Amino acid sequence: MKPFFIVGPTATGKSEIAAEIACRLNAEIVSADAFQIYRGLDRLTAKPEKTILEKVPHHLLSAVPLNEEMNVEKFRAAATKVIREIHAREKRAIVVGGSGLYVRALTHGLSQLPGADPKLRAQLNELSLEELCRQLIDLDPESARKIDLKNRRRVVRALEICLLSGKPVSEQRTDWVVAASRREGHQGQPRIRGDASHSEAAAAGVFVFRDRAELYQRIDSRVEQMFADGIVDEVRAVRDLSSTAEKALGLRDIRALLAGEI
Repeated sequence: MKPFFIVGPTATGKSEIAAEIACRLNAEIVSADAFQIYRGLDRLTAKPEKTILEKVPHHLLSAVPLNEEMNVEKFRAAATKVIREIHAREKRAIVVGGSGLYVRALTHGLSQLPGADPKLRAQLNELSLEELCRQLIDLDPESARKIDLKNRRRVVRALEICLLSGKPVSEQRTDWVVAASRREGHQGQPRIRGDASHSEAAAAGVFVFRDRAELYQRIDSRVEQMFADGIVDEVRAVRDLSSTAEKALGLRDIRALLAGEI
């Protein structure tokens, strides 16, 4: 038995869809979100509502303390263990994400890319984003065209891989096979692309998506609700975050708000 994957952008309604499917199939849900795995910052990381969590068992939500470093290898080990336990209960595991790197670790395994090098990372962190981008363009123009050059963390990691391995990142990546079949819903409903049976697919699952304008409206509404629910007080109260927990989306902005910088 293999897990079934429900993936897609934030605010598309993946959590609701997964809980409904899991109820019908007597399945259990495994979260593949890099920040919802942390215990705390429930509002900031947009964890599923209590009503959703009560429908079916959820795993790898609020499982790790905020001061603990997380990485894809740790996640894969934890998720694999949970999935085996679910299957041992003769139930189906539904993986919901979230974080593409975490999902890929379960569908394709871990890559053989070199790990982080503290000394090199420190040297790269001393450079400006413009200098980093120039270096990446020189070493690996193909990757430079594909990644977000405004995302400093991704640029640094791409450069690190190039320098440590002596090869461009673009030569070391394995393409993720995306199934071609597609099913669309009605206006105002999430639409699904996916495949559940193709023998060459790395995993069975669906991709949930919405029209861009509708998705932006849903994200705006979610953020407004986060502030109404006390997201600022939540961030104000947290202390001793690991370097990975520090990367939670919105954390830096709310801290700037608390400091009176914005």
